Amino acid sequence: MLSTLAMLFLAAIVLFAICYKVYGSYLAKVFNLDDNTKTPAEAMYDGIDYCPAHPAVLLGHHFASIAGAGPIVGPITAASMFGWLPAYLWCLIGSAFLGGPHDMGSLVASMRHEGKSVGEVVDRWIGRRGKVLFLCFTILALILVVAVFLQLSAGSFAQDPAVAFSATLYIFMAVVFGVLIYKYHVPLWLMTVVMVPIVIYACWYGNEAAWVAETFKLSMETWRWLLVGYIFLASILPVWLLLQPRDYLASYFLYFAVIIGSIGMIMGKGEGFDVVLPAFKGFTAGNQYLWPMLFVVVACGAISGFHSLVGSGTTSKQLRRESDSVVVGYGSMLLEGLVGVIAVGTIMISGVIAEGGPTMTYAQGFGKFAAILGIDPKVGVSLGLLAMNSFLLTSLDTATRLTRYQIQELCNMKVDKYTATVIAIAGAMALLLTKAHGPTGNVIPAWAAIWPIFGASNQLVAALTLMTLGVWVSKALKRDNRFAMYPMWFMLVTTVAALGFMIRDNLAFEKPNYILVVPSVLLLVLALLMIFESLKALREEPRL
Repeated sequence: MLSTLAMLFLAAIVLFAICYKVYGSYLAKVFNLDDNTKTPAEAMYDGIDYCPAHPAVLLGHHFASIAGAGPIVGPITAASMFGWLPAYLWCLIGSAFLGGPHDMGSLVASMRHEGKSVGEVVDRWIGRRGKVLFLCFTILALILVVAVFLQLSAGSFAQDPAVAFSATLYIFMAVVFGVLIYKYHVPLWLMTVVMVPIVIYACWYGNEAAWVAETFKLSMETWRWLLVGYIFLASILPVWLLLQPRDYLASYFLYFAVIIGSIGMIMGKGEGFDVVLPAFKGFTAGNQYLWPMLFVVVACGAISGFHSLVGSGTTSKQLRRESDSVVVGYGSMLLEGLVGVIAVGTIMISGVIAEGGPTMTYAQGFGKFAAILGIDPKVGVSLGLLAMNSFLLTSLDTATRLTRYQIQELCNMKVDKYTATVIAIAGAMALLLTKAHGPTGNVIPAWAAIWPIFGASNQLVAALTLMTLGVWVSKALKRDNRFAMYPMWFMLVTTVAALGFMIRDNLAFEKPNYILVVPSVLLLVLALLMIFESLKALREEPRL
């Protein structure tokens, strides 16, 4: 008799496999993918940003960049609030029918517009005003992402020298990997077989070597400034030299985590694997409602606006064939949905969020899953944490490069990549170093004060991207755009409601928390103006 975890996981596998085959093929027809058409990576090759990549390498880069801790933290948090069933169902439905089309659509739309961001698609089919609104919206959100991930990465390095050692090692290995693959044409399979075991072995070595604990034990502030130097280089260096191979190698941590998690979900039985979390806790959790909060809290495990920024930023400039967008765009979203399902499984068997938060809940569950293969549960916990920390760094460097792209596009490419990168990093550091008053009057960093609105702003980006795809598909491709418009209206209404509740709650304090209210109102205004421009464009004749 299969366990509950096994049945849920196998159901997810079957659904995702069918959707990949059927819905992925449908989307390929809607977008009229043609491998005889040169992609921007081929037609605009410059060896820096535009560089065709093997689909396995590009999938690794894209998957690692969009993952981060999102598909773990979000589903676990939502399951703890409302029960495992709503979180599980949203990971399935969201990934297959909202996130998948959103991710693949933004990737293809960017590819058809010289590999530029969704903002360029907005400019072409909605108008210059819409482009400015969209890019202002996304640049602000990306700077916040860079600030938060910079803080979290520096904190994780300072807390565990082994993590810092492993991350530093595979940055160095990535450079070697890129040079050998692209300059000396060493086969990809050979480099993978050699490099991946070295990177994974670094996990064990870093925990055992005394010199690692001494050499890499630095303060959080020191690591933060070292990481500033790293993300500056990651933003300006050729993508094949650092970003692409580093993300490819890092993706194997996540593949490893998915394999261990899959084995645990299917084979986990007996003590420690019983489901103790209720399937449904109710429609409210404190003062939060199932709708809209479930769909804002679970972002990367179902649909996330950040994915469209990655797809239309770094990924679209590296596609070597149009058909690769199916596996890279749609396939990676389904993989991330699977990560979300595994994350839900870890809290199902723990019942509550562990001390240390959702990441520790996942790590402890991962330790139990790893024990099935004979791996010491303590080592399994460390491996789970290391996998998540490596993806924080991956999302950090990608977000920095994306911010650079969008700043340049907003300025019509009149700003060089060095200046744009400095602006992005300076904005993030300002959020880290500036202090603000929290809702209770306590002094906290500015990023922490405004971080609560990121979930809603991220999902608004998804809604606006889907709106842009709907306009483009209707006006440029002359195809049915309902696959984008139905999810768009759901996400728009949901996130506007979430922002409305947030504004209401923060105005209700004895001293209203204007540091959250003002940005929330600003985001609402920007989003509504963008929707107005989009609907007006749909009614107009297409511009040639």
